Amino acid sequence: MIKKELRAWETVSRKTILDHSKFLTVESHVVKLPDGKIIPDWAWLIIPSASIVLAVTTDNKFICFRQTKYAVEGTSLAPVGGMLEPNETPINAAKRELREETGYEASDWVNLGSHILDPNRGIATMHLFLALNAQKVTEPNSDDLEDQELLFLGQREIEDALNAGEFKILAWSAVVALSLNYLNADKNQQADH
Repeated sequence: MIKKELRAWETVSRKTILDHSKFLTVESHVVKLPDGKIIPDWAWLIIPSASIVLAVTTDNKFICFRQTKYAVEGTSLAPVGGMLEPNETPINAAKRELREETGYEASDWVNLGSHILDPNRGIATMHLFLALNAQKVTEPNSDDLEDQELLFLGQREIEDALNAGEFKILAWSAVVALSLNYLNADKNQQADH
């Protein structure tokens, strides 16, 4: 198969049009397309990147929350997660968030990849992790604003919840799906040996 050479867009200039807080900056970019065409007002959004974690306890229960979110109607299931602090690595943020939100620490970590939320507007990168063999080490110390309930689900329960659309945020659905895929592939690999 012959691959066509693909050319990236070029940022000619950028201007901040809203510096709302550490949670939101809006820029206007002047962008040059590969064919030379100039787009004079391309909107670009910046929010902090985050680490999202699906943790599994030593007794094979999946840790998640039932919670409210301002932009979500009703309740949603949610894995652990939060924004990276300045100069914090994604894995360190994942470990910090797991401990703060649940009081658990995990001995084994699987990096499920880093994914951009919107390929044309920037926004943020979500760093997805699966935490295995999680054990409670302390009481949660979370500063989350949402009402939430800590849940421990079996694998069938979390699969059913994912398939029913109960994880209403794309990054949350992705971390659950990728984690289940990893765990099921690992089970199949062990069965083959």
